[in-house]
Order: sequence, then C-alpha cells, then structure tokens
Amino acid sequence: MGQKISGSIKSVDVRGEPSYRPVRRELRGPDFCRPPRLDLLLDMPPASPDAQLRHAWNPDDRSLNVFVKEDDKLTFHRHPVAQSTDCIRGRVGYTRGLHVWRIHWPARQRGTHAVVGVATAEAPLHSVGYTALVGSDSESWGWDLGRNRLYHDGKNHPTSISAPTYPCFLEADESFVLPDSLTVILDMDEGTLSFMVDGQYLGVAFRGLKGKRLYPIVSAVWGHCEVSIRYINGLDPEPLPLMDLCRRVARLALGRERIHHIDTLPLPQTLKNYLQYQ
Repeated sequence: MGQKISGSIKSVDVRGEPSYRPVRRELRGPDFCRPPRLDLLLDMPPASPDAQLRHAWNPDDRSLNVFVKEDDKLTFHRHPVAQSTDCIRGRVGYTRGLHVWRIHWPARQRGTHAVVGVATAEAPLHSVGYTALVGSDSESWGWDLGRNRLYHDGKNHPTSISAPTYPCFLEADESFVLPDSLTVILDMDEGTLSFMVDGQYLGVAFRGLKGKRLYPIVSAVWGHCEVSIRYINGLDPEPLPLMDLCRRVARLALGRERIHHIDTLPLPQTLKNYLQYQ
C-alpha cells in the first residue's frame, strides 16, 4: 500500500527512497489562487443541518449495492460485492451559482478505483468489474483519487495516458497523497469544477460545464466503504450587496488572528453582530 502522508507530494529519488515536500511550496501562480467568490463563500457561516440534508446523497438515485445510512443521512455504505463499481448521486442538481461541498472518504477505504466528481442525471450508476465509472462517458466528470487523473468521456479515450494529471503540477515521478477529506467546488456560472485539499486550492480540473444540470457523484469499489458528503454553502450568481462586500473587507483586515475578537472592538453591538454574521 505504501506510506500515506496527508496533503503531501511523494517523489522517489534515484536511490528509491521517497521524499516528501509540503504541497504549498509547489502551488504558485494565478492558477492556484482561490477565486474571490470562493473566498467569500468560505468566510460565510456553513450551511445549516437542514440545508446539508437537502443537499445530501439521494437514497433513490444510487446503485443497488450502496445504501444511505439510517443513522447518518450524509453517509452511504457500500455492500462488499465483488467485481462491481457503484455510484450514488446527490439530491440536488445545480444549474447556476457557486456550490461547495466536502467529501469525507477514508484513504484506507478507497481501493483501486475511487472517483469523485459531478454528473448529469443520465450518467450510469453501476458497472460490472472495477473501473473509474465517474468520467467513463460524456455525462460525468471525475477525479481518480488514487491515480491523480481526470476522466471525462473515458470510453472514447480508453487509455490512462490520455487522461490529464491533477493537480497539474505533478511530474512523472510524483503522486499526490490525499487526506481523508477533500472539498469540491462547482461554479456553474463559470462552468468549472475544482478541488481543494487542506485549504489549498488545486486549480480548475474541468471547464465547459455551463448549461448543464450537475449532481455530486462518487464511484466506489471497496467493500464496506463509507463516504460522507457535507454541503458547505452556495452563492447565487447575482452581484453581492455592498454591505456584504464591506463586511468581507473588514473581516480580511482583521485577519485570522483577530477575527475571533470582534466583541472586544469599540464598535456598536449591531455592527459587531453583522461582522459575525449574526
């Protein structure tokens, strides 16, 4: 299986010894800067528990080999069925706005083919054998977490050599070792799908998604694996009110060190509450 280091890049030198370097040293330039709207969304309070349930896995839109847990509606469990690849879609299909959700998928439960992405309602949810089902046709787009490859319309591009590497900075002797959780960013206004790991934006994975209705989806092969989805929040495409932009500027000026000390500022209580989204 090899050693797992969360949020790291693994490279092998000429002596065959792995060396590890922090991800953030590699991610330079505009391609790896978080978009301003994403920064604003992540600064907002997270979605309520009711909203998270509305955007959770859909128990009626799944392979028969998986089920949504009764005691945790945000998590599905896959039966230990051999030679089968199984998917589940989210409840909500997105056509507009910016939407962000977190996928928790323990690394030890991913197996040979673990793919995270988005799909239309027409994408297949089951396949015989072990395969990267998300991204296998023109109806889905997926990131293979084990191979660090992006798949779309894979039936017409059958070799892994043609699948682009993601993150794109990886070289031939490097592999990106993912932690148990990752963040998915779907911007239907820009038509892009991106990912974040440990707070680090990894850049755009797919473009050209405008005009579609896309659902969160994963494909799994590991028996008894459990994968959770947690909707973080969404932003409508309309321009933000000036008051919201001013609040964002004020919170940025405070910085991470002082953001939790707003109550100590010499400001009216109403303004303090507004700065804290209360």
